[in-house]
Amino acid sequence: MPSQQDVGLAVKRLQWVHHRESNRRLSAQAGLSLVQWDVLRHVHRNPDASLHALAELTFQTDQSMGELARRMIERGLLRRVEGPGRAVRHALTDEGTAAYEAGSGIVDTVLTETVGRLTPEEQTILFTLLEKARAGSSRLS
Repeated sequence: MPSQQDVGLAVKRLQWVHHRESNRRLSAQAGLSLVQWDVLRHVHRNPDASLHALAELTFQTDQSMGELARRMIERGLLRRVEGPGRAVRHALTDEGTAAYEAGSGIVDTVLTETVGRLTPEEQTILFTLLEKARAGSSRLS
């Protein structure tokens, strides 16, 4: 039976493969970093998210997310939008939507080469187990 450290390391190794290969392919094929694509994904999924919420969703500080958003606006991937209160919000531009969609195909290909090797039932079990483990550590997230 693997130790808990072995299990944790296996999760980290798979994450590293996903991160490294997705970043390499996104850069080569779409001109995006994985971090940029992740921002596009979260803006697409959470159109009313504040800059602070995007920082949390993408595991960044508010300051680094603000700087990244500024650069993505300059590049034409994002635009600022009006919203309730003083929170800064963003939306995808047409170019941002196209980059998100292209990047999604690239990331999906990477994932197909790893977790896609599991049966649908195994993927469901893996997802359920990972979510169960994560839910038990809410104070750590």
